[in-house]
Amino acid sequence: MKILYKLLASVLLVSVFIGSLTGCDALDSFVSSSGNVADNGDNVASPDDNYSDTDSGGQTPDKDEGEGTVPDEDGSNGSSGDDGADSDPDGDSKGENDPERDYSTDPYENMSAEEFYRDYEPAECYLDAYYRSLHYFMSGSIEAQDQYQTVAENRPMQDGKYVRNTAALYTEDGKGYHIVDENGDIVNTVYRGGGYVTLEEVAAYVFAFGDIPANYSSSKKAKPYESPWGVYLRVNHTKFSGNTSKYPYEPVLPRISGCGGDLQYYELDIGTTGTTCDPSYSAKVYNDGREITRGAARIVYTRFYYSSGFSVTDTNEKYVFYTNNHYNDFSEYLNYEGGWGEIFGNITGGGTISSKYDYNPTPYVKVARADFTADASVLFVAFIEIGKYSCI
Repeated sequence: MKILYKLLASVLLVSVFIGSLTGCDALDSFVSSSGNVADNGDNVASPDDNYSDTDSGGQTPDKDEGEGTVPDEDGSNGSSGDDGADSDPDGDSKGENDPERDYSTDPYENMSAEEFYRDYEPAECYLDAYYRSLHYFMSGSIEAQDQYQTVAENRPMQDGKYVRNTAALYTEDGKGYHIVDENGDIVNTVYRGGGYVTLEEVAAYVFAFGDIPANYSSSKKAKPYESPWGVYLRVNHTKFSGNTSKYPYEPVLPRISGCGGDLQYYELDIGTTGTTCDPSYSAKVYNDGREITRGAARIVYTRFYYSSGFSVTDTNEKYVFYTNNHYNDFSEYLNYEGGWGEIFGNITGGGTISSKYDYNPTPYVKVARADFTADASVLFVAFIEIGKYSCI
C-alpha cells in the first residue's frame, strides 16, 4: 500500500501538466480505492413503505407481490427513466471536449434514434451518459443477453475459494465506476444515470451505485410501446423477501433480512433472449418492442440495512447475486468482469425446480476477498486509457 500511495502522489504531480482539463477530464478518471461512493451530494433514497400491486398479468407473479415503486434519489416515484437521467451536471464538469463531440453542450439534441444507433459506441464519460439519457439513448453495451453468465477463463482463487475483488474504483466525482478484469486491469466503466442492459454492466452498476440504471422501471407493468426506452426498457425493482420458510427451495443468502439478517435485498430483471432453466417461463426475447416476457433471470442485491433503512455503502457489505432459474440457484458477482462465484441452491442440490416438497438447496458458497488492483499498474492503465474513459 505504501507503494500505491507514492504512486498516487506521483500521478497527482503529473496532473499538474494537464492544467487545462477540468470536470470530465483526466482528474475525472482518477480512481479511488475507498469502499464508498465519493461524496458528491447524491444519496440513495430511503425505501418507500407504500407499495402497490405491480405484478404483470399473464406471468407467474414474483413472490414479492404487492411491492411497487421505489423513490428516486430526488424523492420522485420510481427509477423508471421518466426524467431520463441524473441531476444536471455541475458547472465544473465541463472541461475540454472530445475532438469529435462537444460535451459543453448536448451533442444529441437534434439526433434521431436511427442515427444514434447506426454506428453505436458505449458512452465514454459521465457527461456523455448524461446527455444520452436525456434522450433515452443507451450508454452501455446493447448486445443480446444470454441466460448464462459469461465466466472469466482464469478466476483467481485463494485457499480453494474464488476471490471477490474488494477494490472500489470510482471516478473522482463518484459518477463513474471502473470495471476491472481478473488481472485487475480496467476494461470498462459504467456511469451513474446511464442506460444499461447486459448482466455484466447491470451487476456492476447496482454494486457501485445501489440503484437501477435509467432505462429500468420499478413497475413490473411498464410497457415498451409506452416507454421512450423502447426495446431497451427493463422492469422490476422490488424488495426480495428471502423467506425460506415460505419458499423452501431457495438458498439462504448472506445476512438476508428474510431469515433474520440485517440486510434488505432488492431484485430486478435481467432481460435475456429466453430461458431453458425454468419450464414455467417462455423461452422468448425479453423485450420485443411490444411486450415484455419477464423470464426467470434476476439480479438480487443488498440495498438497505433492514433495521435503519440506510443504504448499504460499505463495499464489504455489498452482495450481488444472479439467478437464471427464478431464485432456485444463485452465483455471486465477484466485482470484476466475468467474475462469478460457484453456483449454489436447489437444482445444484438435486431438488425439483420451485418445488415446496422436493427441494434440497445447497448453502451459500463463501468466497475469499482481495484487492485485485493492489498492483500499482492499474493507476497507469487509468491514465493510459484516459481518452477512453474521459471526455477529453
